[in-house]
Amino acid sequence: MKKQVPAVGRGTWGRRDALRLGGVGLATAGLAACSRVDDQGGNGENGGGSTLERLRDQGFVAVGLANEIPFGFVDDTGEPAGQSPAVAQAVFEELGVPEIQASPVSWDGLIPGLNANRFDALAAGVFITPERCEQVAFTEPTATSPEAFLVKSGNPEDIQHFEDFTNNSDLVLAVLNGSVEQTYAEYFGVPEGQMELIPDQTTGYELLEAGRVDAISMLSVSHHFLLQERGGDFDVTEPFFPVMDDFEEKGWGGLCVRQEDTELLDEMNRVIAEFTESGRLLELGEEWGFTEDDLPDGTSTDELCEG
Repeated sequence: MKKQVPAVGRGTWGRRDALRLGGVGLATAGLAACSRVDDQGGNGENGGGSTLERLRDQGFVAVGLANEIPFGFVDDTGEPAGQSPAVAQAVFEELGVPEIQASPVSWDGLIPGLNANRFDALAAGVFITPERCEQVAFTEPTATSPEAFLVKSGNPEDIQHFEDFTNNSDLVLAVLNGSVEQTYAEYFGVPEGQMELIPDQTTGYELLEAGRVDAISMLSVSHHFLLQERGGDFDVTEPFFPVMDDFEEKGWGGLCVRQEDTELLDEMNRVIAEFTESGRLLELGEEWGFTEDDLPDGTSTDELCEG
């Protein structure tokens, strides 16, 4: 999944209010996620048309996101925003589906919501991991970003790595529940009692602001973009890729669909490959702080699923 600065400042207060709504249905998109999408089978099974045919017929795709700036969130007008929804919008337009209708859920509700047919796809910058590959089908990677911590200004506890929490029992770390950051923290031995599991980015910000946690663990680009939007007396630590079992964990995010939607996945990957080759993928991410360094480097989803 995955922070630099957007090209244009946006409506901070309106977006702030939207983020605080969390999982509340959106005026323009809530209906898409509150009820199950029609289940017609991914490849014409049970006598129905394919998922792609259904999406073309209805003219929109229901997507789930987790309100993580700038990967996927809702803006002050209730519209989907961020790098992953921008990619999803462009991909589905190329496939003859002109509109995306997005609703936010807690991070750990994304994959269950997709598999319960509440969404047709996920556009949340979900990192591709072997465990997640057993549950959903990922497109080829669309973006990456190193990890970092959001800390109090001046970084008084000198927090630079997950091991700093392992070595200091007084420190508390906020991580998204079900995220790769939670996996990293567990790997490096951060005790359960020193982890505050949060449903979304805004909750972590407010806990740090209130002094209830000492740091938030997310992607560097997420922290930088959040500070651009909300401000605050905070710093972002130096970015890094965790090294686990002598291997640098450079995570890659992609769009997600259900495993049975193989035709839809193939078509999405075809368009993503075209965007990567033409430079469109970079254009779609630039407004949200993504650079050439964050673009796919040839690492495939199959490799990431194998671990």
